[in-house]
Amino acid sequence: MSEGTITIKKDSLWKYSTFILGALLIVGAFVFFSGDRGSPTGNVVNTGTQQLPSQPSRSQISEDDDPVLGDKNAPVTIIEFSDYQCPFCRQFWTDTLPTLKEEYIDTGKVKLVYRDFPLSSIHPAATPAAEAANCAREIGGDVAYYKYHDKIFEEQNILDSGSPQGPVTKTVQFGEVQLEQWASELGYNIEECLGSGKYVDEIQNDFADGGSLGTPTFFINGNQLRGAQPFSAFKQVIDAELA
Repeated sequence: MSEGTITIKKDSLWKYSTFILGALLIVGAFVFFSGDRGSPTGNVVNTGTQQLPSQPSRSQISEDDDPVLGDKNAPVTIIEFSDYQCPFCRQFWTDTLPTLKEEYIDTGKVKLVYRDFPLSSIHPAATPAAEAANCAREIGGDVAYYKYHDKIFEEQNILDSGSPQGPVTKTVQFGEVQLEQWASELGYNIEECLGSGKYVDEIQNDFADGGSLGTPTFFINGNQLRGAQPFSAFKQVIDAELA
């Protein structure tokens, strides 16, 4: 066999090997980017660009005895399953709830019911925050509950981006010390109540009712809406219910 023949075969082998290597890299990249790589957000849902179904499925979700914001006799009920440490739940509070409150809740058309869905495996402060909010409710009813609800999200925004209404950029870490301090700033002493664990069963009942939901998830007269949706998504479903 001549040297020229060997050189040609070596060149062919090199080209063939390069082709195989390139193909393997492409397949590997596809698997990496399309597969589940263990995202740290777990069941936290951010679907702000999600298209709404033309006929949302209705679910029979109980309000339980959870705190109500708005007129209890409002024709439309929004049940929110939420996690106090979830960044997308906070994004809903920052970006969507103010307009929702102004246009529908404060006008008596909609009431909001908050149910706890703490994803404790990734959000260790979620259950203590839910307990703390229930302790505030014990002191001052639903009005106190929602004042403290707002305070928890507001203080996380400050820790996150330096402003009460600032952008949501990450999961914020906090604990019982901060929860007691924030309550104190509103005039609520929750220290003894928070340490008692008296609301753990209530929170777990909410969590069980939520099943396999992500956070946040909303039921608007039974129509499910998932994720940190913009106001327009809520408006579409609410207006259909009011028609």
